[in-house]
Amino acid sequence: MSRRHHPTWGASEQAEQHYLVEPRHLAGGGDIRHVTEFLRASGWTDRSVTGGPLVFDRADHLVRVAYDPAGQPGGWHIQGQPTATEPGWQVTFTRQTPVEIVAGFTDALTRDRSAHAPNPWAPLQQQHWETERDQHFTAVSPDRNTWLQFHQSSPGQAHWWAGARTEHGRTWDAVFSATTPMHLVENFSAALADPQPVMRPRGHVPPSKWIQVTSVSVRPSEVSSWQQARITAARAATWGRSSWAAARTRTRKPAPARAYATSSESRNRR
Repeated sequence: MSRRHHPTWGASEQAEQHYLVEPRHLAGGGDIRHVTEFLRASGWTDRSVTGGPLVFDRADHLVRVAYDPAGQPGGWHIQGQPTATEPGWQVTFTRQTPVEIVAGFTDALTRDRSAHAPNPWAPLQQQHWETERDQHFTAVSPDRNTWLQFHQSSPGQAHWWAGARTEHGRTWDAVFSATTPMHLVENFSAALADPQPVMRPRGHVPPSKWIQVTSVSVRPSEVSSWQQARITAARAATWGRSSWAAARTRTRKPAPARAYATSSESRNRR
């Protein structure tokens, strides 16, 4: 594990040691509030029970996100309910999946679907991942320590599978049912391939010679400010969507009727 150093911030507040870790897919799980507080700020309902797993439901009750570190497998469990136009779907992320990568998927659950045709492979190819086609279709990262694969064992039996490993073995896995909406898989792959490092506090950096860390001294208020900026953005986006929906359903005056009346009055005067 190589280390680089960064100059300290101001001394008005006691700084704490953190590390910028790259590549992000080997950074370890991280703080789950990166995911859950964004969902809360986006208007999702917290249905967690004290002593049990964390559970969040979307307002339309069509998607549930749960985190259970003690489950089998422990980690994130996400389920989409079937609708009149789409089948149900399921996704799991094991406990050490970096929260920034999980958030690539869960953040997309809070937004409207983009109009463009989704392509889960495009973000990976843009970051120079190698693609391999045999029985399955696989994209492998430049360091060859993480991958995304569309795995098809037989007709009608398929799923998406992603994972990462260090010299100590497998670190995390993610499995998506074949019916998972493609735009969600694409958002996950974009977060997976993002070259930006992620930050971890001292004592939470995985022991691996395959990662590189940059030492930074960060004030607690700065960490809180960065977290709050993410929450504020979620609230603003939620408010914007709500305002737009309200504007669309607001009753408008029937302007064409008034135009017709004016035309009739003109004819009567003649």
